Amino acid sequence: MTESFGALNWSILGIYIVANLLLGFIIGRKINTSDDFYLGQKQTPWWAIGISVIATYVSAMTFLGAPAWAYSDGLSVIALHLNYPLVIMAVIIIFFPFFYNSGVASIYEYQEKRFGKRARGLVSGIWIISQIMSSAAILYGTSLVLSFITGVPVTWAIIIVTLIALIYTMMGGITAVIWTDVIQSVILFAGAGIIMYALISTGDTSIGESLSTLKSQGKLDPLNWDFDITEETTIWSGIVAMTLYHITVYGTNQMMVQRTLAAKNIGDAKKSYLLMGFCAFFIYLFFIVLGVLFYDFYQGREFENSNTIILQFAADYGMPGLMGIIAAAVMAASMSSLDSSFNSLSTVATVDFYRKYLKTDATENHYLKVSRLFTVIFAVIIVFPAIGYHLFSEGSILEVLSKVGSYFVGAQMGMFFLGFFSKHTSENGLIVGTVSGFIIVALVALNSDVAWPWYCLIGATANIVISTVASLLIDGPSKRYSEYTVIGQQRYFKANNLAEKEGGWYKVPGRVDRVNYLLFGFFLVTLAFLFSIQFLVS
Repeated sequence: MTESFGALNWSILGIYIVANLLLGFIIGRKINTSDDFYLGQKQTPWWAIGISVIATYVSAMTFLGAPAWAYSDGLSVIALHLNYPLVIMAVIIIFFPFFYNSGVASIYEYQEKRFGKRARGLVSGIWIISQIMSSAAILYGTSLVLSFITGVPVTWAIIIVTLIALIYTMMGGITAVIWTDVIQSVILFAGAGIIMYALISTGDTSIGESLSTLKSQGKLDPLNWDFDITEETTIWSGIVAMTLYHITVYGTNQMMVQRTLAAKNIGDAKKSYLLMGFCAFFIYLFFIVLGVLFYDFYQGREFENSNTIILQFAADYGMPGLMGIIAAAVMAASMSSLDSSFNSLSTVATVDFYRKYLKTDATENHYLKVSRLFTVIFAVIIVFPAIGYHLFSEGSILEVLSKVGSYFVGAQMGMFFLGFFSKHTSENGLIVGTVSGFIIVALVALNSDVAWPWYCLIGATANIVISTVASLLIDGPSKRYSEYTVIGQQRYFKANNLAEKEGGWYKVPGRVDRVNYLLFGFFLVTLAFLFSIQFLVS
């Protein structure tokens, strides 16, 4: 690929990488404290945070992985991504008030307030492990791009990409993360738009003929109503299992939530997530349709690595500068996820462990230095599982990333669900239940054909049931709801005559802002649209 990449493409890629580093340097000059590094100065506009949220989770995993997944499984992959309106509703109604009102930098401080230090350490540790593994998948995906276009071995590409993302993250903290994400999103979607136009305009048949052929091949069936839990892309796994999975991703994941804590107020924090709620369906549908159209264009031919399909098409199309734009878009968008990961891992390690147990009374400048040191440490650690993915994984990296996360999200979901709603769960019972839930998920994964989207529901259910029973046996029933449950918070606001709203947005958990009804209506419309597809194509 090196010979065909050319000076123009190299220039585009080089300029874009330098621009990211330069932006990190400029923003880094304003970082004076550890709070600046974690939260900025709470002056970031909501729309920038919202775009950053979209860019971080969509990123190159969708750019590469969604077309690859849809190439093999067809339009049914969209079933796993139609749940975002439900997810965002749950997160901004229940999760955000707890996190934002407390003014925390690490969302896992909530677990200590609700249960105790051991619970906080447990959930923080679980998240760190899962984030390292998922970030490694992202790093692997990015490195595939660099290797594909330059011929550099994937292992070396992993190291190079890590260094680039590490440098500007160390300098600029969360503010650099957000603003580089905004710029990277524009490039990512511009590149995807060009690919879609080229794909439609260069085919040998009309789009109508292509869709008819794809329908006859079973590639245009978006809703699989089968109750078989061994299948991944059914409507039930999308609405039930993956709703819980994504609630955990968006509600209990420090990487996703941390940027919303940099918002000016809770209204801006909620609006930033609502942007994802209304946009995610269209974004995923776009990339999944790309994969289906690629199947028609390449007549279903097999690729050595399906994640490079979109890059192969860009190379085949031959538009001057297109490979440079695509390479820059994928690399930069992937690095936007990596920088978020580095920053959030550093935050949790510093706030939840170092600052709490090792050095409790140091200066802000000291904690800033430690945060940057942890950023380096985690960047080095993530390299090793990324190389492992390269050696042992051949499927869609979006699917790989989702599978990795599915082993951990059940524990996180169970811990936060019990924190928000349970009256009797104690710290001792919670630890017993969480460990038991992990064991049960592992046994299910190793000894059954149950599809991975259901691991979250299985793990969370086991955690909730066992934690509740163990709490009653070990510590007995509680006489009242904790102040840090939903009911406890509502009673606290009422007893202290506190305003439930700020700027027209609810601060108390469990209260529904009006826009959520619109979001739910949007979910129903998307479901109806997918149902109608089978009748629209003849």
